[in-house]
Amino acid sequence: MKLLTRVVGPIATNLYVLGDEPSGEAIAIDTATPCVEWLSATLAERGWRLKLIVSTHRHWDHIGDNAAASAATGAQIAVHTADRHGLEHPSGHMAPFPIPPSVPAIDLAEGSQIRFGEITLDVLHTPGHTEGSVCLLAATEGLLLTGDTLFAGSWGRTDLAGGSEDQMVDSLSRLSGLNDDVAVLPGHGRQTTLVDERPWLEQVKQTRLLPF
Repeated sequence: MKLLTRVVGPIATNLYVLGDEPSGEAIAIDTATPCVEWLSATLAERGWRLKLIVSTHRHWDHIGDNAAASAATGAQIAVHTADRHGLEHPSGHMAPFPIPPSVPAIDLAEGSQIRFGEITLDVLHTPGHTEGSVCLLAATEGLLLTGDTLFAGSWGRTDLAGGSEDQMVDSLSRLSGLNDDVAVLPGHGRQTTLVDERPWLEQVKQTRLLPF
């Protein structure tokens, strides 16, 4: 699997493109604004066909170019069913530009799988930042794409609409059980690993409290 990363937009959102080179199939995760020009050029350069656009959650800084990227590439959009409304009727709260609506064709849920080429991603429902936040686990490749659930040394805000501190504790506790060698690719900031995050994740699991 080939992994490409681009930092996009005013809040430095990490856009990820995963490609299966033998088949030429690819997916994009969190198509923030502005990314369509770069995404289209990258796909053309590599001869990849974008099969799917996955939104890890519904916030504006992760979905701003969903509609434009789908129109440019023909890719369908996928999001957890609990966050679907946030794509169809996006909130512009705190956004510095309009966020066009987008229509998901695929509803994700716990246990769903995303397949492209020979690659499979398992969908983990990890609410806490939003009701429908998900992480995507490529177990064979040892990659975990965490959206705004888990960052290097931190976690996603729980004080926004749809957030829940109790659910975040549950989600982080769950992620603490994954293998040490899993690389964490967050929605913002630098990459990390589960082994580096484990000390404070275990603390969350044991105390049922988020560190302050």
